[in-house]
Amino acid sequence: MRILRAGQHRRMPWKNGGGETTEIIASPQGAGLDEFDWRISMARVALDGPFSRFAGIERTLCVIEGEGIALEIAGAAEVVLTQASSPFHFAGDVRVRSRLVEGPITDLNVMTRRGRWYHKVARLSPAGPRRIVSDAGVTLLLSRARGLACVGEQGQETLDVDDAALFEGQFEMRLEPSASSAIAFLVTLQPLG
Repeated sequence: MRILRAGQHRRMPWKNGGGETTEIIASPQGAGLDEFDWRISMARVALDGPFSRFAGIERTLCVIEGEGIALEIAGAAEVVLTQASSPFHFAGDVRVRSRLVEGPITDLNVMTRRGRWYHKVARLSPAGPRRIVSDAGVTLLLSRARGLACVGEQGQETLDVDDAALFEGQFEMRLEPSASSAIAFLVTLQPLG
């Protein structure tokens, strides 16, 4: 288990220059926006407008702060995402326009290179201790709460808001939230081929 503290995440401009993203982690480490195999980041969206396009990329978006965002993808009817919505998957190389529902939002964005990696994102609301087992290539747990304890074979670490725990290969752990309103996101990444 490797802990990625919120204060250590890398801030960088959006690919289209329209805002700023906070990169939690990417692989390979130090890869540019057109070179990564997978990337997990958060972005503050304060204005309506186009999303950056990423050729050959699959994306999943989750609203983690704010009222919501409406996405028009490749000219189809808008899809409205809120904090209560399931993680939303779409191709990163199609035209996407966004419209804020009511004020700025922050989103969690997971991207994988098509044909090389596959990903899943799950929103967790553990009211009490919860066991997590994974055999994915890489697993990341992003905390959206203070005092979320991760207890595993390597000991215990406590995560605060936007801290993450990274696991490689098979593992088992127990989540112990300090409050019944704890929220976390579990991202599993699996290499293909």
